Amino acid sequence: MPLLEPNPQALRPGTKRSPAPDRVPELQSRGTSRRLREELAELLGPEKVLSDLSDLVRYASDASPYRFVPRVVVVAEDIDDISAVLSYAHGKGREVVFRAAGTSLNGQAQGEDILVDVRRHWVGVEVLDGGARARIRPGTTVVRANAALAPHGRVLGPDPASAIACTLGGVVANNASGMTAGTTRNSYRTLASLTFVLPSGTVVDTADPAADEELARAEPRLCAGLLALKAEIEADAELTARIRAKYAIKNTNGYRLDAFLDGSTPVQILRGLMVGSEGTFGFIAETVFDTLPLDREVSTALLFFPSLPAAAAAVPLFNEAGALAVELMDGNTLRASVSVAGVPADWTELPKETAALLVEFRAPDAAAREAYERAAETVLAGLDLVAPVASVENAFTRDPKTINGYWKARKAFVTAVGGSRPSGTTLITEDFAVPPDRLAEACTELLDLQSRHGFDAAVAGHAAHGNLHFLLAFDAGDRSDVERYAAFMDEFCKLTVERFDGSLKAEHATGRNIAPFLELEWGTTATELMWRTKEVIDPDGVLAPRIVLDRDPQAHLRGLKTIPKVELIADPCIECGFCEPTCPSHDLTTTPRQRIVLRREMMRQPDGSPVEARLLEAYGYDAVDTCAGDSTCKLACPVGIDTGALMKDFRHQRHSPREERIAALAAKNFRAVEASARLAVAAADRIGDRVLERVTGAARKAVRPDLVPEWLPEIPGPAARRLPRTHRPAAVAVYYPACVNRIFGAPDTHDGPSLPEAVVALSARAGKPVWIPDDVAGTCCATIWHSKGYRLGNEIMANRIVEAAWGWTAGGKLPLVVDASSCALGIADEVVPYLTDDNRELHAELTVLDSLVWAADELLPRLEVRRRVTSAVVHPTCSMRHLGDEEQLTRLAEACAEEVVVPTDAGCCAFAGDRGMLHPELTASATAREAAEVTARPFDAYLSANRMCEIGMDRATGRSYQSVLLALEHATRP
Repeated sequence: MPLLEPNPQALRPGTKRSPAPDRVPELQSRGTSRRLREELAELLGPEKVLSDLSDLVRYASDASPYRFVPRVVVVAEDIDDISAVLSYAHGKGREVVFRAAGTSLNGQAQGEDILVDVRRHWVGVEVLDGGARARIRPGTTVVRANAALAPHGRVLGPDPASAIACTLGGVVANNASGMTAGTTRNSYRTLASLTFVLPSGTVVDTADPAADEELARAEPRLCAGLLALKAEIEADAELTARIRAKYAIKNTNGYRLDAFLDGSTPVQILRGLMVGSEGTFGFIAETVFDTLPLDREVSTALLFFPSLPAAAAAVPLFNEAGALAVELMDGNTLRASVSVAGVPADWTELPKETAALLVEFRAPDAAAREAYERAAETVLAGLDLVAPVASVENAFTRDPKTINGYWKARKAFVTAVGGSRPSGTTLITEDFAVPPDRLAEACTELLDLQSRHGFDAAVAGHAAHGNLHFLLAFDAGDRSDVERYAAFMDEFCKLTVERFDGSLKAEHATGRNIAPFLELEWGTTATELMWRTKEVIDPDGVLAPRIVLDRDPQAHLRGLKTIPKVELIADPCIECGFCEPTCPSHDLTTTPRQRIVLRREMMRQPDGSPVEARLLEAYGYDAVDTCAGDSTCKLACPVGIDTGALMKDFRHQRHSPREERIAALAAKNFRAVEASARLAVAAADRIGDRVLERVTGAARKAVRPDLVPEWLPEIPGPAARRLPRTHRPAAVAVYYPACVNRIFGAPDTHDGPSLPEAVVALSARAGKPVWIPDDVAGTCCATIWHSKGYRLGNEIMANRIVEAAWGWTAGGKLPLVVDASSCALGIADEVVPYLTDDNRELHAELTVLDSLVWAADELLPRLEVRRRVTSAVVHPTCSMRHLGDEEQLTRLAEACAEEVVVPTDAGCCAFAGDRGMLHPELTASATAREAAEVTARPFDAYLSANRMCEIGMDRATGRSYQSVLLALEHATRP
């Protein structure tokens, strides 16, 4: 064991806790049984089998109110793996559930036996026919697919609010639709073809002309059974009419029985049945979508009404005017949305009865948009709108920023409202539809029902399609509260079906919480046909039992998860999974959601239980060490949960007092540390990479990998000992070369000035001279200590840099230009919590600029571009995302190159200062997809604006990245 290995017990929850009823039992503390683990490892390879307790627990939760711990998790790489698992399950009498993003709201992504991860190795988009179609793998998010289609002016039909995280496999399997899809743009209507694996292992490509012939040979019983069911349905005129009527409005409850009416062959029938089957009929391995035009002329309004029924009554008017989207939000939703960045603070003062409609028109050209706007103004003239707070405008706008803010608030419905629920309560998301012309009546009845059962629910939905969502919060560990929820559900389902002939699930699919009510909606005949369809396709019941069909009338009350209180910063988490795609470690260890899920399981356990002990042992590496700390999870989370900050705090908790003292001493003497580091880099340049790799490798084993960086060949030589000479009197800005650029030099392939020389030259060339203070040595943005959780060292350096910057800038009269994005973020934002009260006042007077912003906004307009390369690819860093200056990086690159490419899969490189040297596997995993995109073709320049990120991308791609400011200096050099 390394000498300084942290004690896992340092992260034991310190709060008093009572064992939760749904805690993982001690019998499962050792994870997967040895026999199951070894059999699957022999079948698939050990690297594809996740069997540790930590793995099982982190896969046990999805965005739903349910929690089931699998016996084992398999990470499938290809169809052969899928077929092998299905064959194994058949032979052993086991059950299989497929999981992609885990954003499902009804427990569809949870299994109690073999859970198969079909996200990690199933990502990819191929644009076909100039964008008219797209071939998409099931682990691809909707946002990623639409990003590939956007340059072609096309978009997918389904547009769920969880598009940032949900994957196309799940979208098809649940027939998820969203804001605009309705009944005409959903997966059932826009899916051209798909490839799927049946429970038997048979692979079917519905686009293959010979598919029916091959299926008939491989599965004659299946084909006969499907055709017999089709004939039976078509022979029953009343049933046929009922099926058609059920899909006149949005409906995802049960199986798509209209597939028997729309398909004439077994393959065509299966193509329809797979949509909305929730993984119970097979695995969707590939989809081909017919895409839709991306109408770019947009006009949008957020209109406020005195009540929910009043807002609902206006919906048909906007439908008739041609609105593509009409979204409804009640007062609870609007007030909770204040937690979303950019939402007006005065929404907290909105009366509870207030409701709003988000109305949007989209058109292919300006003339069509103006026609829509005229129709909208006519509707507005007849409405009684209210403006309870100052920020309400009640007008249509074309401003993209304002429109994006409206949609951000709407799409955050589940997470924002869920995040504001009482701590310790479980969140249920209900989803139903009624005929659109009865929406106002349904709203009135829903409010009355909630009141009678003691719920103060939030309501929102796709009002244009008669589709409403509402959220209920209750304590799943309190039997009386569960009974209250059960009574509400019984009455709600009867109301929806008997009063409105509505759909109990409009777009979230049946799942576990509506399965017991399926027959109430569909009747005995249709429900039994669904059971028989399942028996024909999956006679052994291998796939996802109890997710769509369940004869237990109490099934929706089984497996409800408690939500124990955790650290304050993470407690609002509803486990939606929006944070996962952006997380650098999501393919290596854990995601932000999983870090919180694991922490909650510790809280469910009695103090000192074997389960708690095993989870703590794994948590150090899986959660704390391999968190890049980039906090992009905060940007993805609608309520801004910063799991990176939590992991930094955990790092602090693991430090011994001695470690904290040493880190503080390094901060106090950073001038000497900086000089020593530069000398060490210079010496390393002479010693050679192989020797240093062996030396650091041995030290990492002896001390601790998380303390001793691994030497990487990509590390450049030292920076010049002296910075460029500058003069203060004429300076219009103070230039602060970050310590990383005072220690490390430019890339070895760079032939030209250093970065500090380039910044000084560019500024002078543009007539905006800068001044480098003589005493910058020994100062730092404090990120070194902040990222590692060294609190005292962080406080020392944070206060030092702010005091110094205030003096350099003459009390904030001059801007402070910082030449590394992460350091600009550190000084502008991250130091603030660690400042004294006096220094916080000084900090408020500072203007801190990333050098990208300085160059793009102040220098570029005054520079003459004299030469450009043909092509460049850029790497936007996570710090740029936090600062909001990605656009400046692209603008500078466009001045230097005729073609600029921002990789679709660009994300945090996870080098994170030196974390990529402490855990090289983290950067390798985080950059894999972006690196594949970058290396697929040659570029003349590889550009970014953060030295350590550039080193990380060098290692990931084998290309040489440099600051875009170096490229700009060359492009504008006389």
